[in-house]
Amino acid sequence: MKSLNIMEGMIISTQLNPLRKTPPQSITSRLKQVGPGVILAATGVGVGDLVAALVAGTLYGHVFVWAVIIGALIKFCLNEGIGRWTLASGQTILQGWRQLGSWATGYFGVYVLIWGLIYGAAVTSTTALATTAMFPGTPLWAWAVFHGLLGFLLIWTGRYRFFEKVMMGLVGVMFITVIGSAALIAPNLATLSLGLIPRVPDGSLFYALGLIGGVGGTITMASYGYWLREKGWNRVGWVPMMRLDTTVAYTMTGLFTLALLVIGAEILYGTGIVLKGDQGLISLAQLLGEELGQPVRWLFLIGFWSASFTSLLGVWNGVPYLFSDFVRTIRNIPAEEAAPYLSDRSPYYRGYLAWLTFPPMLLLFLEKPFALVIAYGALGALFMPFLALTLLWLLNSDQVASVYRNGWMANVTLAASILLFAVLAIQELAAFFQ
Repeated sequence: MKSLNIMEGMIISTQLNPLRKTPPQSITSRLKQVGPGVILAATGVGVGDLVAALVAGTLYGHVFVWAVIIGALIKFCLNEGIGRWTLASGQTILQGWRQLGSWATGYFGVYVLIWGLIYGAAVTSTTALATTAMFPGTPLWAWAVFHGLLGFLLIWTGRYRFFEKVMMGLVGVMFITVIGSAALIAPNLATLSLGLIPRVPDGSLFYALGLIGGVGGTITMASYGYWLREKGWNRVGWVPMMRLDTTVAYTMTGLFTLALLVIGAEILYGTGIVLKGDQGLISLAQLLGEELGQPVRWLFLIGFWSASFTSLLGVWNGVPYLFSDFVRTIRNIPAEEAAPYLSDRSPYYRGYLAWLTFPPMLLLFLEKPFALVIAYGALGALFMPFLALTLLWLLNSDQVASVYRNGWMANVTLAASILLFAVLAIQELAAFFQ
């Protein structure tokens, strides 16, 4: 069974990437090829992460610098695990989940349909918030529809290489604007360094856990393996390159999140002002304009827009791979016929891309159905512990050569993350059903 699975993965990899590239050996040449990790970092850091980091700085100053760093390390471990599974086993993550039983793929199938409907409306709305603040007069729903259609057209007509270039450009904008805004504030480095010492003020335990668990972690983490395939990284020789790519990804994620924490700490800590929800970022931009001038307000709004739109584009490109592979998996398509399912030209890929774009537009005009929101929250709360648990099992199985299985550090980190995500899932489910 092990040899058959690995052979199947080799067949699929060859079909998808007939021209195999040679893995780079030097650090310089590897850095030049970094790409999927940067895409993942930009996609994973959504508005929710920005708000959480901002509120952390507002309420507790620089206390939770350590929590941001630990969160980035945990997500690095999860993402490296997905990449290592893909390269060492020759299988997709959906194939790995299928080995757990039909319940795993069934759960994912229900989750991805409900998640896509709600997320499609949420991410277009948050992206529209920034453009509405910059260009008032056009209703938010119109900007939301515009961004949904723009993302749809870019992914439908483009290929991975074009998508990667667009995302890299937007990431550059994010870094210049958001980290630039934090630098202009001139934070107190001595106070900031004290945040490296783990402390949990009274009443802030669950808040700290939420900040750790929410640094750049979404379903798009599971898309990483498909981006590796599109990049041409398709065998174990690419593991060092993948690890550097993932390191760059979560270094960027940590820096970006820390920049928001610094802005909250330096501008709002001790003022009694607490910004909540997506609108809090618009209010913060206004405050930055009053404190530092209108150019800084525009700088921050452009960064806010870039962070939102990269999340939209990353999901529009990455999650349809998962859905198309889900269809392949439940239909038991043999390896020699699998490549068309793992293509961005697959009808299942494009069908899910349309699902992300058009049905959610109805939710922009109507109240979200209560039952749908409940199901979304319940299934979503369980996804990250599900991902961590399955990686712990798969990366200790004989589907992976012994040299690429988990070491003790990876096992401890994954086990700890399972506990963390389980606690957060229970907390979120309790809040939904109260």
